[in-house]
Amino acid sequence: SFQVFTGNSNADSVVHHKLLHSMKARFLRFIPLKWSAGGRIGLRVEVFGCSYKSDIADFDGRSSLLYRFNQKLMSTFKDVVSLKFKSMQGDGVLFHGEGQRGDYITLELQKGKLSLHLNLGDSNLHFSNSHTSVTLGSLLDDQHWHSVLIERFNKQVNFTVDKHTQHFRTKGDSDHLDIDYELSFGGIPVPGKPGTFQRKNFHGCIENLYYNGVNIIDLAKRR
Repeated sequence: SFQVFTGNSNADSVVHHKLLHSMKARFLRFIPLKWSAGGRIGLRVEVFGCSYKSDIADFDGRSSLLYRFNQKLMSTFKDVVSLKFKSMQGDGVLFHGEGQRGDYITLELQKGKLSLHLNLGDSNLHFSNSHTSVTLGSLLDDQHWHSVLIERFNKQVNFTVDKHTQHFRTKGDSDHLDIDYELSFGGIPVPGKPGTFQRKNFHGCIENLYYNGVNIIDLAKRR
């Protein structure tokens, strides 16, 4: 966005400008447009931010964070997952959940791109393919922060990475996602084998991780 601000007209007064809405930006660029014809240009700018809550977890490529449900099976027709991540390598699982009926949801980096894999199950798994995969972004292993938002309502899914959104519809007959016991973040642990993982683990940082309104990292901090 581009906005014009009027500065002071003497040597020592201060002019304040308060924006109506907050903005998120990686960089700010100030371009002087004009100044007093009788003097030389001088520019000093101070920028004040807004309050920002941040919960961050570090993953070393050999760890994961487990969120266990209160019940054995979590069956949902609506899911919202949001997070920011900064990655040290181009491959790694950000989160995963699966159920005994064949349902699963997996978000992972693959060669610097982000892939979302979904299977909502099917009434006739032997004769129909209900697996859906969508890939977004590129060069996401640049050690900069990237934002992710996944919104699912029944079979309709919005998958957003850094403000680029892919709208898609899942395959198969089912509307519900049935996950057993837990969700894992940062990797997919092998049951009964601590420290062993099915795929490459995530190596980097995850910030403000929310699953259906639950602040996962805050829960981990509070044990």
